Amino acid sequence: MKNNIVPVEIAQKVFSDSNLPCIGKAGIREINKLARDLEAASGVKFIHMEMGNPGLPAAQAGVEAQIKALQDGVAATYPPIDGVPAVKNEASRFIKNFLDLDVDAKNCIPTVGSMQGAFATFMICGHINKEKNTVLFIDPGFPVHKFQNKVLGIPMENFDIYEYRGEKLRDKLESIFATGKIHSVLYSNPNNPTWVCLTEEELQIIGELANKYDVIVLEDLAYFGMDFRKDYSHPGVAPYQPTVGKYTDNYILMISSSKAFSYAGERCAILGISDKLADRVYPDLKEFCGQDIFLRGILFGALHPLSSGTSHSAQYAVAGVLKAVNDGTYNYREDVLEYGQKAKMMKDAFLANGFEFTYDEDLGEPIADGFYFTYCYPGFTGPELLEAMLYYGISAISLDTCGSTRQGIRACTSLIQREEIPVLAERLKRFAEDHPIK
Repeated sequence: MKNNIVPVEIAQKVFSDSNLPCIGKAGIREINKLARDLEAASGVKFIHMEMGNPGLPAAQAGVEAQIKALQDGVAATYPPIDGVPAVKNEASRFIKNFLDLDVDAKNCIPTVGSMQGAFATFMICGHINKEKNTVLFIDPGFPVHKFQNKVLGIPMENFDIYEYRGEKLRDKLESIFATGKIHSVLYSNPNNPTWVCLTEEELQIIGELANKYDVIVLEDLAYFGMDFRKDYSHPGVAPYQPTVGKYTDNYILMISSSKAFSYAGERCAILGISDKLADRVYPDLKEFCGQDIFLRGILFGALHPLSSGTSHSAQYAVAGVLKAVNDGTYNYREDVLEYGQKAKMMKDAFLANGFEFTYDEDLGEPIADGFYFTYCYPGFTGPELLEAMLYYGISAISLDTCGSTRQGIRACTSLIQREEIPVLAERLKRFAEDHPIK
């Protein structure tokens, strides 16, 4: 390395002090801390691509609604465990307006971010049927979801969807569901980390097999409406955000406010539970939490012991944002398009310096430009590449941590400012000069 900007001896000391067994396979928060430590030790400001942190101001409608709620005194009282009426009603409207699904307000539950929504759902799904003990992940995916199940002691299976797109997905899913041990399946759409987007055909396959094998589908919509190839941002007007809810009643929607509305800091999301699933009786569940109705299991068997509800004022914030979006006075897409525009510029810099895209196509169509993209470099595994790029002041995470079978890196566009993209390009050039492709 002749062109690295973090001195080798400094980097290696920070690596050693981190006590990480493998730098290239470290988790998101571990890499973030490592990059911050390298910055402090070397004085080099890093290009941070590891954290999926929103890089835009919070939706103003939320800020105003939260301030008003605090001024009205909500901080002094506990919130209802199932959520305040304002956020429940607007969530139900939102699901109808933007997914064209009917979910009763009583089944729209605020949670402390989608992370808590997922954790509570895994807790309950893991005990609805004594014959079914395993959750399936359609990967690549968000690594912390697997860690949640590890904490809960729930067995897991997974597969990388890239080799099973379209009709191929049916045989792969059926071979796993037919074992009779799968209680739930989770995927994100658009996908974190690859930005692959499931098609209507694939969602129909998932829904049909969920019906056939009585599996609950957990649809992670953290990046709601952010497949910018289509505009899903107009209330009550097609096209709608694609959803498995069109093909099964065995679904739970996880709707985040962090990315689409840039409201990550207040930790408030929505679980939208299908009306039929919410009312369903699971006799085996009663032994676990004293409840046999699914919704009551979520509320009193999971959310109550986890946090006794979600921040009172944050619920009003999310209600305010959802109302503005539902009323058509705020178009969230106009703000978050910035991620797609930056992604195009960043990807051009990678391509110009010999990098390739690990997940490059979506059923023959180029992957959309959005919040994430994945890249690789000839001759490097994902972990090797991640560690090597730290010497050039660039941090990200390896696809190894996301359940991918392919070698590469996940890059997040959110925290990169436009003026930093030429800096990124210069560092990529330095890397390429030190590592010529053979």
